[in-house]
Amino acid sequence: MDISALPARERILLTAHDLFYADGIRATGIDRVIAASGVTKVTFYRHFPSKDDLVRAFLDHRHGRWMAWFVDALGRRGAQQRIGDGRALLVLADAMAEWFADPVFRGCAFINAVVEVGASVAGAADIAREHKREMVEVIAGLLPDGPQRMAIAQAAALGVDGAIVKAQMGDAALAREAVDDLRRLLEALVATSRPAAVR
Repeated sequence: MDISALPARERILLTAHDLFYADGIRATGIDRVIAASGVTKVTFYRHFPSKDDLVRAFLDHRHGRWMAWFVDALGRRGAQQRIGDGRALLVLADAMAEWFADPVFRGCAFINAVVEVGASVAGAADIAREHKREMVEVIAGLLPDGPQRMAIAQAAALGVDGAIVKAQMGDAALAREAVDDLRRLLEALVATSRPAAVR
């Protein structure tokens, strides 16, 4: 996408998004973001008074972007048609396989950010926690109502995060292994979520 025609704030944010996600927050200096986005220092600091402000904006932007992709990816795999018996949970593995195969995949931006900047950027951990909470809510929406619905969704989300970290640590073969591991976990959770009469 050509961002040169976008307003300065959007150019800065989209440039920072790509650089922070690809190379890391600490490894990406403000001067690099300024040069790559084609703005002056005055313009940059008018929109983002500090790097911390830019990091928080990056995380908010990434949240909206990733969640939109996540919901769309689940829908494209027919998640809504499979909710009745809980098997919609299995589409999580297919969605992760798609993401892991993306050439720009560098793991979870929120896990990465917490590891990189932790409490040193005020609010960053809060944004990451909110992102994970919303991810659990989407996953819970794949499950039929029941007393274990949220517990199963949280376990599935933990499995997704584990698969993301494993895929990030290796090559395409390790990413496929991470998806296979996640699929086995999800199958076990589906079996747990189904009423005894259906099993």
